[in-house]
Amino acid sequence: MATQLSVYNDALFIVGERRLAALTDPGEPRRVLDDLWVNAPKYCLEQGHWKFAQRTVKIDYSVTEIPTFGHRRAFAKPADYVRLSALCADEYLNEPLEAYADRGLFWYADLDTIYVSYVSNGATYGGELARWPESFTLYVAHYLAYRASTRIAGTVDRRVLAAETQQAKLNALAKDAMLGPTQFLPSGSWAQARAGGGNGRHSRTSLYG
Repeated sequence: MATQLSVYNDALFIVGERRLAALTDPGEPRRVLDDLWVNAPKYCLEQGHWKFAQRTVKIDYSVTEIPTFGHRRAFAKPADYVRLSALCADEYLNEPLEAYADRGLFWYADLDTIYVSYVSNGATYGGELARWPESFTLYVAHYLAYRASTRIAGTVDRRVLAAETQQAKLNALAKDAMLGPTQFLPSGSWAQARAGGGNGRHSRTSLYG
C-alpha cells in the first residue's frame, strides 16, 4: 500500500539518495519532494483515464450560471475533477453527449441533467494513496525523481530518468487498460464541428482502452 513516505523513498532510491525515516526528516531532499508533491499526484492522474480514480456523478444544471447565448444550460465541474472520461445523456453512460461545450469551470449543453465519468483526485478516489496500483505508484515515484533530480542528484543522467519515467507511465497505462471494459472517449466541441455537429443522442465508435 502506497504512502507519501513510501513514494518519496522510491523516488530517492531511483536517484541514488538516502531514504527518509519520516516525513519530518530535515534536509534538502525532503523539502524538494514536499514542493513537488503539491502538484505531482494530480499531474500524473491527468495522464490517463485511471480506473482506480474513476468517479461517476449526476449533475443538474446551475441556477446561478445562466448562458446568454448558445447552449441553454451550464453544469459546474466537480471540485475533485481532473480529467473527463465520459459525458453522457443517460445514467448508464450509453449515450455520449456530443453537443456540448467545455469552458473554464463549466460544461454547457441543452439538457437539464448530465452524467459524467471523470478522473477524480478526491480523498476516496485518486487522492487516496491506498487505492493506487503498484504500477501507478512507481510512475509517480519516477516522475518525482525526474523533477527532483536537478536539485538532489546532480550526477544522474536526466535523459535516462526521462526515458524511465515515460516507460513507467506506459506500463501503468497498459496495466490499467486491462482492468475493465473499453469506454467512449468524449469528443468535445472541436470534434463536433469536424463531424458536422450532433444532437447528443448518437452512438459513436471512438473508444479508449
